[in-house]
Amino acid sequence: MAKRLFGTAGIRGPYLEKVTPELAYEVGLATAYYVGGEGSATIGHDTRTTSPLLAQLAAGGLMAGGLDAIYVGLAPTPVLAFSVPHTSSRTGIMITASHNPPPDNGIKIFDSNGMEYTVRMEREIEYLVFNGDRRRMHASWDKVGRLTMGQEIVEDYKRKLVERLWTREAKIDLRVAVDCANGAASSVTPEILRKIGARRVISVNCHHDGTFPGRHPEPRPDVIEPYARYAGELGVHVLFAHDGDADRLAVAIPGLGFVKQDILIALFAWWKLRERKGTIIVSIDVGNEVEEIVESMGGRIVRAKLGKLHERLKETPGALLAAEPWKLIDPEWGPWVDGIYQAALLTRISLETGEDPAKLVRRMPFYPSARISFKLESEEAKERVYPGIEEEAKSTLTKNAVRILTLDGIRIDYDDRSWILLRTSGTEPKIRLYAQAPTRDKLLELVEAGKSIVLRNAQKAGINVVGVEEHIDLGDGYH
Repeated sequence: MAKRLFGTAGIRGPYLEKVTPELAYEVGLATAYYVGGEGSATIGHDTRTTSPLLAQLAAGGLMAGGLDAIYVGLAPTPVLAFSVPHTSSRTGIMITASHNPPPDNGIKIFDSNGMEYTVRMEREIEYLVFNGDRRRMHASWDKVGRLTMGQEIVEDYKRKLVERLWTREAKIDLRVAVDCANGAASSVTPEILRKIGARRVISVNCHHDGTFPGRHPEPRPDVIEPYARYAGELGVHVLFAHDGDADRLAVAIPGLGFVKQDILIALFAWWKLRERKGTIIVSIDVGNEVEEIVESMGGRIVRAKLGKLHERLKETPGALLAAEPWKLIDPEWGPWVDGIYQAALLTRISLETGEDPAKLVRRMPFYPSARISFKLESEEAKERVYPGIEEEAKSTLTKNAVRILTLDGIRIDYDDRSWILLRTSGTEPKIRLYAQAPTRDKLLELVEAGKSIVLRNAQKAGINVVGVEEHIDLGDGYH
């Protein structure tokens, strides 16, 4: 089996185990060679303690391969993606582990349009890292690249985004809180929301700190719910929460709590489809709320693998939107996932309609749903246990199925609009279970069936489940 570096979203893993200083240099060198060794590349990093080191080594690899390196420095991932077309560069490299814990780090590569590399492109980088001829890949002494500073690009991004989403007449005095998890957007998102027109913006966990002392950088429900409770005491309409590099956004509303991601995607699809009909790209785990809104407004749903929205976007010219839980691409803004843009867009919708986020969210349909992660002891354990899980799901869960999708794991849709999805995480040693149903009882029945399959196959394979993260949303307080 060929060696693999890239997962669902770039290279990611523990520092000095999977992501090393040597690897950062080698990926930079391979990327420079891959794009032809001429022109420029941008390089940025998040707040992790190891990120500046890895970014400078990646910049060294780019320069060694003949590219001029434009060092953006500390910046959110969406800003780095924006920086590539903004500077007419050939490629860009972002050093980040996104929502992973502090000891991890990672590498993402972007093409000249600011779109993440496709699987095919990543495989070619892997080949060069493992098998490339270093004598040919290194530029001669008179062809090595130059290093220039590009920190002003963060300000350029802020200005462009404000110009795009600023509204002349705010119809509501919107008050928001922004929790940046001590990550790269700490000095970006609050300023943008203020300039767009939010009346009051309160910053939480917005000092840079790569140990993430405020909270875990993954803005999942169990992490964000405690902050949702105090948001009401702050007198805000909504709490926006990022991960470490701000490609993700979670939303919590006083009185409603954590807003399910499917509802946010449905809201953004509704907003886009008001302007014109078209295609909405969603990942395999997106549920009925989005389908119902898109179908009712004459749009069309296209499914994508998790973490590969950009690939489906390439295959679907003219798509209005591409989204998966926590992540959104608006092609009119750029072909990159952008959590900062998400927060700004929801702010703009509220300001323009005069409806606070709670009213906007309640416009959307709701289906009870569950998202459960089974943490295993290793990546190898994940790959070993999954085939048995899929085989048992096919043999025991397909009665009354109207559709079976194996695009990414196995998703089984039933005739009553309930569904279950089992898949491996592309970034962590976890098995994921997702389910949705029109009633609470049917949801809980699906969840128990899925959990039994995962635990039974883990036991058969002699694999320990070292932890379970469970979020079941039955809609209490939603309507």
